[in-house]
Amino acid sequence: MHNHYAANTRQHLRVWLKLLKTSGNIEAVLRERLKRECGTTLPRFDVMAALDHHPAGLRMTELSEFLMVSNGNVTGIVNRLAEDGLVERTQDSQDRRAQTVCLSPSGHTEFQHLAKLHAQWIDDIMQPLNVEQSDTLMALLEQLTELEVSS
Repeated sequence: MHNHYAANTRQHLRVWLKLLKTSGNIEAVLRERLKRECGTTLPRFDVMAALDHHPAGLRMTELSEFLMVSNGNVTGIVNRLAEDGLVERTQDSQDRRAQTVCLSPSGHTEFQHLAKLHAQWIDDIMQPLNVEQSDTLMALLEQLTELEVSS
């Protein structure tokens, strides 16, 4: 029994490390393609994706929480997106100290273009898996998503 437990634990560690490595490799490919083909960054893409997902806009704190990054990181990205005319900032009606950020019309157009490329790149990366394999992998990963994070 003890040996089985140890072997199982080692295998779970190997799977976890493989998941991390694979995720990191995919992210590196996406970062490189965004930089090379679009002249943009993954954090910038992530901010635009979050704002696209919330058409009414988000407060800076909500945006930070949604992206799970510090407010300082988001502020710099939002400032650059605003300079490029891709986001608009408005004073929050409920809290005059807070600003709501949303994609501008040109930001929305730009994001649609980036999202289409991003989806194609993901499709290219996942090409080695057929539909059945993708479904199996998804089902296996779903079994791990029921985790509770205690704070």
